[in-house]
Amino acid sequence: MGVKAKSLNCPAKCTCEYLEVNCTGQQLQDFPTTIPLDTRQLILATNNISYLPSVELNFLSDLVYLDCRENAISEDLDFAFISLNKLIYLDLSFNNLTRVTFTTFSQLSSLVVLKISNNPNLVEIEKDSFANNTWLRHLDVSRTGLTFLDTSIVKDLPNLKSLGLSENLWNCNCSFLDFTLWMKESGVRFPDPENITCYSPAALHGWSMPEVESKLHYTCLLHLYDTDYAFLGLIGFCIFSAGTVAAWLAGMCVVLYEFHATKGGNDDDEDEDEEATI
Repeated sequence: MGVKAKSLNCPAKCTCEYLEVNCTGQQLQDFPTTIPLDTRQLILATNNISYLPSVELNFLSDLVYLDCRENAISEDLDFAFISLNKLIYLDLSFNNLTRVTFTTFSQLSSLVVLKISNNPNLVEIEKDSFANNTWLRHLDVSRTGLTFLDTSIVKDLPNLKSLGLSENLWNCNCSFLDFTLWMKESGVRFPDPENITCYSPAALHGWSMPEVESKLHYTCLLHLYDTDYAFLGLIGFCIFSAGTVAAWLAGMCVVLYEFHATKGGNDDDEDEDEEATI
């Protein structure tokens, strides 16, 4: 109805309206206390918060929108969001996250938007990290320290519509081929596609994903290096040697069999001649 209500227990330096707490740009060092328990939208952007306390945060079980961008969050977030199963929007961009594990966001079963871009120290997202976030539609991991992303991490998100990947240090080796093929066939939108490029190896530095997919397909699946030819030659030599030895053994067996069969026939003839003489 457009009615705004000022909360009596609004955190210091924050403004509180109906179901919303806004603490943007207040140079907060710690997570604010005395947040109303019925808060639906919490904005902590542009502060110096380095830690999200799981106990205080999980009292806010009705939270649907949490904006923590532009802080200094670097602590492990595993089990930080245990009770926030109504959360739809989470922004952790411009922080100091280092890794994402299965337990980081596993309780956020309603999550639709997740932004973890601009975390330069984020170097790993483990397999199944988003296994329970099946409603996720928008995921942004742009401008991080990621060099590789396992295809299964995003392939099993049935509702994914947008995936930000730009300006990362992608290592475009043969292990990355499966991911480039998924990008080509998934139907997912990739914002800023001209900046989704390879960082390494040096020969592919600056190549875009469509270009590198063709190159990796040729290099990893069709092209053979000198070592590959040497390996195939060794395998062929082993097969030839094994066949030669097997043929020689078979021939020896036949010769020995015929020899013993002939000798046995001669012995039988001699026995018959002796019986006829007697």
